[in-house]
Amino acid sequence: MTSLTDYAKNMLGRSVVGRRPTLPSAVFVAIGTGGSDASGVSGEPTGTGYARQAVTFFGTGLQYNVSQLRFSFTSAPGTLTHIGVFDAQTGGNPLLWAPLATPVTLNVPGVVNIPVNSMTVLGD
Repeated sequence: MTSLTDYAKNMLGRSVVGRRPTLPSAVFVAIGTGGSDASGVSGEPTGTGYARQAVTFFGTGLQYNVSQLRFSFTSAPGTLTHIGVFDAQTGGNPLLWAPLATPVTLNVPGVVNIPVNSMTVLGD
């Protein structure tokens, strides 16, 4: 993941000055058609059977996803270009976002898989 959202930047800022922000107890991956520091991922598919996926990260510095993520679609979502991490399965606060290495186009129902260890996060 390449970019912290504005929300995550503010949370990090409060943390480094000892203000102890509320940290997420779980995080969820979203997929969509765009992204920005303000919104995280945008353009999440609607009416396609789509749902954000819970994710667990592991690592000492570099964090990586420990299981495959599977997004299933009951109807065509079109072209998906970005991925993001939120602190809730629906709604919630955006934390991270990045463009997909390769956009995915589904013009029919189908599945998008994100392999183990392919989502990485590093605070730099």
